[in-house]
Amino acid sequence: MPVPAPRPAESSAAPSDGGLTLLVIEDDPGGALSGPEMAEMTCAAGKPVRIRTARNLTEAARLLTDDVHCILLDLALPPMETGAVGGCGVAREASVVVPTREPLDELDTLRQVLRLAPHQAVLALTAEADAERAAEAVRVGAQDYLFRDELDGRVLNRAIRYAVERKRADSAQRQLTETRLRAQENARLERGLLPNPLLAGSELKFAARYRPGRSRALLGGDFYDTVRTPDGTVHAMIGDVCGHGPDEAALGVELRIAWRALTLAGLCGDELLSTLQQVLEHERADEEIFATLCTVDISPDGDRAGMCLAGHPAPLLLRPGQAPGLLPQEGGGPALGLLPGARWPLHQVELGDVWSLMMYTDGLIEGRVGAGTRRLGQEGMIELIARQVKEGLAGEELLEAAVTEVRALNGGELTDDLAVLLLDRGAFAVPFDR
Repeated sequence: MPVPAPRPAESSAAPSDGGLTLLVIEDDPGGALSGPEMAEMTCAAGKPVRIRTARNLTEAARLLTDDVHCILLDLALPPMETGAVGGCGVAREASVVVPTREPLDELDTLRQVLRLAPHQAVLALTAEADAERAAEAVRVGAQDYLFRDELDGRVLNRAIRYAVERKRADSAQRQLTETRLRAQENARLERGLLPNPLLAGSELKFAARYRPGRSRALLGGDFYDTVRTPDGTVHAMIGDVCGHGPDEAALGVELRIAWRALTLAGLCGDELLSTLQQVLEHERADEEIFATLCTVDISPDGDRAGMCLAGHPAPLLLRPGQAPGLLPQEGGGPALGLLPGARWPLHQVELGDVWSLMMYTDGLIEGRVGAGTRRLGQEGMIELIARQVKEGLAGEELLEAAVTEVRALNGGELTDDLAVLLLDRGAFAVPFDR
């Protein structure tokens, strides 16, 4: 679901002596780099520059290995039509380069080289009279240009090193920009996939907290939703797809959307969960993938609810003057996707006049307590919530404090996805907040 991260640009391998390798492409082997003054370039700053020469793109393709850092291209080289010429690091034994018969612009050779060597710096070589074309070469993608009449070892050495560093900087900036754009796109995508509870007309108040286990992700394999149907029933659901990757997150979104559609269509209980299991079986990438689920259908008067458990922890019920307690866990069915033809009984539970119902995924109870292997568990969660309610916390504040303390007990960020939602009726209620 998230936009894939851009692959890091391949960098040319640096020789062990710290030198650079230059590939010269010109049709005259004794042209630009002839003369004794060019030998000075191989010793500048004690870091040698190794030179390879190619008379056309066919030869250049064979010589363009990963250790080439820079290419010096004579813009006067006739354009060629590149067929199977690969980029740097690609086998080129089958490369075919033939002169083109189509009319091409004067910088087509440069464009071909840029496609052939996307990770190497490119210097354009031309006559001083072609200054305009040289400037255009830089706009097309070359790192710099040199005039043939002014070329000597010192100038070329400096130009090569400048071009290589500029190419590295450009590549790093491009990758950073791509990473930022990808992160922004993923953020927009994942925010759009989080639920917007439909509770218009209900006296119940809603609060939720969501925290994915994946680093820098906004969406994990946990999912939840709440809707009110025209008959006044409030339906709440929370679930957990096994695993923590983007595929699990995508499947969680599919199950949530399917649950909302089926609920608004009038399905509930075993019929709804059986249909969700079919959705999971058709959409999962592996037959071993399963999902736990808890659904609660709260009657229009708010006094009672029907509950289905599919391998999921039972919700926590809080009522004034009573110790917090879990709703009955017994009699539930298996997780979705484990047993074909499974059934999920609908159990009726009494809620009362004033209550808070907290639904959660196992990320809330499976965090460690201290440096050992002890887990918080449901008993630890009940004690934690009871203490915070006694301190007067409710709604969003209660959930925020609970998640913060669970993380602190764990000694840092939780590794598992975490989702928790709270429905309040009466004295515990706080203003509705998504």
